[in-house]
Amino acid sequence: MKLEDKIAQSVVSAVKALYDADVDIAQIQLQKTKKEILGDFTLVVFPLLKVSRKSPEQTAQEIGAFVKEHMPEVAEISVIKGFLNFILTAEVWIEKLEQIDATQNFGFVPQTDKSPLVMIEYSSPNTNKPLHLGHVRNNLLGFSLSRILQAAGNEVVKTNIVNDRGIHICKSMLAWKMFGNGATPESLNQKGDHLVGDYYVKFDQEYKAQIKELMAGGMPEDEAKQKAPLMQEAQDMLRKWENGDAEVMKLWNMMNSWVYAGFDETYNRLGVSFDKIYYESQTYLEGKKKVEEGLAKGVFFKKEDGSVWADLSNEGLDEKLLLRADGTSVYMTQDIGTAKLRYDDYKIDKMVYVVGNEQNYHFQVLSILLYRLGFEWGKDLVHFSYGMVELPEGKMKSREGTVVDADDLMDEMERNAFEISKELGRQEQTSEEELRETSRKVAMGALKYFILKVDPRKNMTFNPKESIDFNGNTGPFVQYTYARIQSVLRKAMEKNMDMNSKIDGNLPLSQKELDLIQNLSSFPAVLGQAAAEYSPSLIANYVYDLAKEFNQFYHDFSMLKEENEAMRLFRLKLARNVARIIKNALYLLGIEAPEKM
Repeated sequence: MKLEDKIAQSVVSAVKALYDADVDIAQIQLQKTKKEILGDFTLVVFPLLKVSRKSPEQTAQEIGAFVKEHMPEVAEISVIKGFLNFILTAEVWIEKLEQIDATQNFGFVPQTDKSPLVMIEYSSPNTNKPLHLGHVRNNLLGFSLSRILQAAGNEVVKTNIVNDRGIHICKSMLAWKMFGNGATPESLNQKGDHLVGDYYVKFDQEYKAQIKELMAGGMPEDEAKQKAPLMQEAQDMLRKWENGDAEVMKLWNMMNSWVYAGFDETYNRLGVSFDKIYYESQTYLEGKKKVEEGLAKGVFFKKEDGSVWADLSNEGLDEKLLLRADGTSVYMTQDIGTAKLRYDDYKIDKMVYVVGNEQNYHFQVLSILLYRLGFEWGKDLVHFSYGMVELPEGKMKSREGTVVDADDLMDEMERNAFEISKELGRQEQTSEEELRETSRKVAMGALKYFILKVDPRKNMTFNPKESIDFNGNTGPFVQYTYARIQSVLRKAMEKNMDMNSKIDGNLPLSQKELDLIQNLSSFPAVLGQAAAEYSPSLIANYVYDLAKEFNQFYHDFSMLKEENEAMRLFRLKLARNVARIIKNALYLLGIEAPEKM
């Protein structure tokens, strides 16, 4: 039985013995004591005043005295107004440390045959441009969330939907055809996604020039945008693609293959992966079929022009277009088709879409439509809605080529980490190759941690220089704490120091040491909350607090030089488990933990 459950049960017994009243254990409000107050657990006594018929202070004193008398684990109690604080014995926390030490992957919940199947969609790139900073936040959130939900006992399937059709890819294709002179990634020694993205920007530049020329001749801007020759050619190319034109399809397949190779390289550097990738070019037709089925069943309706709509007025929303008058699909139709294919492939219990908050309305509607079409999980789908990410310089625009490229950002981060490591004199005994590998881990740790520590619902500004600081609330600080502990443990092993015997339960522990054990013991609860709230930031902020607390302990107490063998054993075992939890927490964030720094 967990400590808090045991205390709660004792409080129930106290109320019965003292006031002859039966209370449900669910009514007992027990929580972790605030850091600034001495105590381990705090009971809120106000709900119990109606049975005690006494003041909050007197009720707390009486219940506290009873619990202390009947629970040897309680060393002291303190009462502050209507709050009863329980201070447990050091022996209790030493035993807790032994339990943590004996439990592999402490806090992780094993999967069973009854584990829910959760599918998580993230990334969702377009094939007309490389991945940028916004995609980085999306991928890191989605991948971290997949690990958190899996560690919380769910079966998880990671998916990606690639937007590989539509006018956007035709713009890149047309620009390459007109201005590319047969250039390939090999001939330019350039990543394929970068090459295709350059022609997307080129299209926009030439298109704007044509609009300007038409407007100079007296044509209104809206008309000029429609009649610009480039746009008309791009729309003609799209129609040919939809009709399966052999030449257009060949060009489409070739340029998409360049992009996919580039994406794979970027995903590999980011350390993210997928179990299944879907493509809009394969899902939109399935979506049209499902909409037509819904129309036949009276779930949707058709207007006079032949377009198909959903009436959402009963849900307090408007009418939603699903098929245009010419029979072509919209994004909603494609998402319905993708959902259908996914359910065919996996019997999903819950679907989580990691998509920016500008799509809140879209997923509100999608949830309703999927449920109407017979997908039970549709009504409970989760839109993991996150805020935008910018650099200190401001917003990014893909068409204008001012976007922050993910590969360029990672290159910059690795260069900075390498230079900082050299300046700090870290790993002087290692080769340049080893230093660069460690710098890569530090750089990616800095990038991931800085993005994931922020509440995902909030907009954020990513500051590369601030993220890679070895001090403060950063990934490198947490990584360095882990590496520092590993260094201590290696030295202890070299000196044949005991780290595996049973700890003396009567050791006099300091408050810092007790706080560290309590912090370790709270990891399962933090993991559970992060999974329930879909929030990697809870893990990030937990592991930072743990690292900060350990560094304060490390500054104040000896380990290797501690002469008392029993105390040295305790501190080494404490350090070992701090390192384990740090490593597991970083794993949940998709961050590597270097053994040396």
